[in-house]
Amino acid sequence: MTNESESYFDLWLLIGKVNHLIMLIRQRELNQYHIPVQQTHVLRTINELGENATLAELAKEVEREIHVISRQAVGMEKEGLIKRAKKSPKSKLLRLELTEKGLEMARVSRQSEAIDAIFSSLSAQQRQQLESILNTITAKIEEYNK
Repeated sequence: MTNESESYFDLWLLIGKVNHLIMLIRQRELNQYHIPVQQTHVLRTINELGENATLAELAKEVEREIHVISRQAVGMEKEGLIKRAKKSPKSKLLRLELTEKGLEMARVSRQSEAIDAIFSSLSAQQRQQLESILNTITAKIEEYNK
């Protein structure tokens, strides 16, 4: 393995570590609401999709397999966060809607003192650079996923 490859591997490990630590901190904040951090992205996406929030659209938007989202939706429905409704009266296609509880959790999920504190340690320029770097890496990853 070359020194450059070792450096890439170390960067990959560091990205994983940062993600893991942020997820742990975020989950600690969300524990008071009894909601897993993974559900916050789904709730927010359902809210953003509105009338177009079908399982297929949701899976596409959150970049997960439809069976994974389907399982998660069943659990979220049992918890009273979402409900399924017909897309139209005669349609067999179901769309997902947030319940009042789901809307509240989507709102709560946007607020994070810990995330604010973590990222406020960067200057505006550093945040822009980080965003640009992460977008570049994401674009390259998407090339490999085609």
